[in-house]
Amino acid sequence: MPLIQVTLIEGRSMDAKAKLICHLTEATTAAIGAPRESVRVIIQEVPAAHWGVGGVPKSISESKEPARESKA
Repeated sequence: MPLIQVTLIEGRSMDAKAKLICHLTEATTAAIGAPRESVRVIIQEVPAAHWGVGGVPKSISESKEPARESKA
């Protein structure tokens, strides 16, 4: 029984997480031939304040990022 654990910063929609579970399951069945019903996916969501990147909590670095310009 394959078990896939995914850790994400919280904030994604239920639809996005459902798609991730579906695609991970499909990839696992294709890669190792595991029966679809045996694949387990666990998503753990972490608050941005508990996720550090480059020594800075993501909640702080996100608030200091400059606005991105869109290219038309």
